[in-house]
Amino acid sequence: MSGAAMTGAGLWGWIALACALAFVTKFLGYSLPQRWLHSPRMTQVAACLTVALLASLTVMNTLAGGTRLVFDARLAALAVAAAALWLRLPFLLVVILGALAAALVRWWF
Repeated sequence: MSGAAMTGAGLWGWIALACALAFVTKFLGYSLPQRWLHSPRMTQVAACLTVALLASLTVMNTLAGGTRLVFDARLAALAVAAAALWLRLPFLLVVILGALAAALVRWWF
């Protein structure tokens, strides 16, 4: 659907549907038996999903520029921060080094 074709009533209908789906999903989560939630397999799946979602969010925020891939200062900052984390530097230093890397790349180019 294009933005011009989407009317106010149609938009609110989609918002209401999204709200209903969110409620049903949350309700179903509370309805699951406790033994399913406390099983070792579910714990492993939840841990893997958390890491995968965080990794995808990081990649999207680093490389996405609208509908295209962008290689800019954010990528340099991520690389420097990853190297600092690999060296087990304190978190505040990781953030500062990443910011400095982004600033230097933006100043240089």
